[in-house]
Amino acid sequence: MDQLFHISLFTAADALEATRSPSKPHQHDYEELIIGMEGQLEHFIDFNTVLVNAPFASFVAKGKTHRVLPNISDGKCSMWVLRFKSEFIPETTFQLYANYHDQANISMQPGPCFDRMVGLCEMIAGEMQQAIPDLAIAQHLLSALFTMIESGRRRNQSDESDRQSVRNSTFRNFLAILEENFRRPEGVEFYAEKLFMSARNLNLICQQVLQKSVSEIIETRKLIEAKNLLSSTDLSISEIGFELGYKEKAYFSNVFKKRTGQTPTEFREEMRRLIS
Repeated sequence: MDQLFHISLFTAADALEATRSPSKPHQHDYEELIIGMEGQLEHFIDFNTVLVNAPFASFVAKGKTHRVLPNISDGKCSMWVLRFKSEFIPETTFQLYANYHDQANISMQPGPCFDRMVGLCEMIAGEMQQAIPDLAIAQHLLSALFTMIESGRRRNQSDESDRQSVRNSTFRNFLAILEENFRRPEGVEFYAEKLFMSARNLNLICQQVLQKSVSEIIETRKLIEAKNLLSSTDLSISEIGFELGYKEKAYFSNVFKKRTGQTPTEFREEMRRLIS
């Protein structure tokens, strides 16, 4: 996906077309949120297939192997599909991984709370249909949408602590510590010590949850913030690298290009073209 953010309405006609030509399990380089108002979603994710009836919210993190097949129910199918790059809401993306990594699909209760979620989607779509959409407005509305989804999920769960395993709790704590410290030049041992565990066990948990090592997750968080700073500020490449704990501009640029396929300057120029 070339855009930072995209929203579309999936209808019964789209569901019929998807049924005729179903996709295969795949991965994508963006985050995806589906808000289902009508119909049913057949979702293959984490090597299991689940059926979820509307109303629901479904979040798929970048890199997850999955397949969605919307189905018509009672002659109806209506779903908002929101796709966005990690850097679009960098302060929220890693929290999403913590909240949804073990439960991609969330059944919602019909009523005022879900209606407000749909209203937020309509507001986002309205903004994106403007001749010159204000992405800052879309960012704030998207963050508010995730806040409301999390609120709805808490209402549906009588005892959140019973559902969470020790692994999930540790992973959440790691991401919380990472969010406070990712700008520092700290490695695996630093985070393991904060969690009172060995680096080996922390790596095992991260591999189980995101199929990435601790070092890869730290680097990914740094790169998400680097993309955000490159897109939204005029800081020099050296200043951004220093801000994120890289002492040398060349090393920061090499890491960035290795992970993204572009130099920081190339990425900044591309984002400015897309935003303008």
